[in-house]
Amino acid sequence: MRKYSPLVFLCITCLWVTSLCGYSQATVPPDRHKRTVVDMSGRTVEIPWVVNRIVITCYGGAGHEIAVLGGADKIVAHPSKWRFPQLQKMYPLFDTLSDAGSFDIVDIERIMVLKPDIVVASVYSVRGNKKIESAGFPVVAVSTGRADIDRLLQEFKMMGKILDKEKAADELVQYWNDRLAMIRKRTDAIPEAKRKKVFYASSGISLTTTTESESGWGHHFITAGGGINVSKNLQIEGGAVSPEQLLIWDPHVIVTRGDRDHRDHRDPVRAIRSTPRFTGIKAVKENAVYCCPVGAFWWDRPSPEAILGIMWLAKTLYPKAMSDIDIKKETKWFFERFYNYSLTDKEYESFGVEINPKGAGRESNR
Repeated sequence: MRKYSPLVFLCITCLWVTSLCGYSQATVPPDRHKRTVVDMSGRTVEIPWVVNRIVITCYGGAGHEIAVLGGADKIVAHPSKWRFPQLQKMYPLFDTLSDAGSFDIVDIERIMVLKPDIVVASVYSVRGNKKIESAGFPVVAVSTGRADIDRLLQEFKMMGKILDKEKAADELVQYWNDRLAMIRKRTDAIPEAKRKKVFYASSGISLTTTTESESGWGHHFITAGGGINVSKNLQIEGGAVSPEQLLIWDPHVIVTRGDRDHRDHRDPVRAIRSTPRFTGIKAVKENAVYCCPVGAFWWDRPSPEAILGIMWLAKTLYPKAMSDIDIKKETKWFFERFYNYSLTDKEYESFGVEINPKGAGRESNR
């Protein structure tokens, strides 16, 4: 047998290993570079192993979910965010992003130019989503406003998996669970007869309004804050409510959609208080009508920030039981931890967070 020097033997071995590695790489099947996630429609979606380019074709909290999990710079298209100046301030890119349409009205040509790794879309835009998939792009569906709390937390975890930010998603979910447990422990001690009856106006309010039954987020928003949703037994998900029906329900508290910055600049709280047909409602008589705060997103709609809205509502309804909850402190901590942004006092004040001691806070008056 021919003998080789140690140096020659080492070279032969290296060449053999290199050849073997090259063969392994060459024979890796293409699908090894992909993975699957189960989206909020229950579909299993195949997505790239690494997601760097995301198109969003829905309104709602999807962009905020991606932002709090550290993936804002991956978004290459999103419908306008003019309603959320704080988000635009923290992430200027949102003000410059391309708009590839929303829901069933999508711009396929623009999406093809952008070449996203995935498209995040609504569970409700079935036709639009099929168009996108037909163009060859994976569609991940999100709840878009129709979720309960468990489903929303599940969505956070799904997004964490997509972005390879599962630890951050787990921390967000843990924060939610800790604060919800705290509120539940305190409100469980309040007798049912002393719980506050709440009417949630999901689209602002004037002479008529819309609200949500127990299948809508508004119901979960109210109950998580310890209140009783007066419209929970509506036969439809949401619908118009007459002044006469409001008088029958006679809620202790009315919370309106936080649209302080909408284009016509109407004040829904002032509209309620100045409408003669509402003057007999307990919430109006006791000055317990509130516009829910708006941070980087609406606090009364499902998104990562919604837990701040739930805490705000709990303290609004039961200020004594929640006296040690500092909404300002919680908000600043949330923005620092999850948005990686130091919120100023002036910015916080712009959210419209206020508790009226003459309104719902009079726990001892019942």
